[in-house]
Amino acid sequence: MREIPQRELRNNVSAILRQVESGTSLRITVRGRPVADLTPVSEKKSHLTPEEVERIVREAPLDRAFTADVGAVAGDTVDTL
Repeated sequence: MREIPQRELRNNVSAILRQVESGTSLRITVRGRPVADLTPVSEKKSHLTPEEVERIVREAPLDRAFTADVGAVAGDTVDTL
């Protein structure tokens, strides 16, 4: 990860934000000490809503072997999702 001083960020904020938007991550320093990471925003979801999980299970149910394996390890929890 490339480091840039706060001064460079302040003086070139538009150009730096274009770099980040294109996928580059940067570490911001103040007096040579790292203080923040500037990274692109991910469009990926970090979690699914209960409704989304229910739809996925309904449309593509788990196969019996997977359900049995989970049941053997964790008990009968798969069907309660």
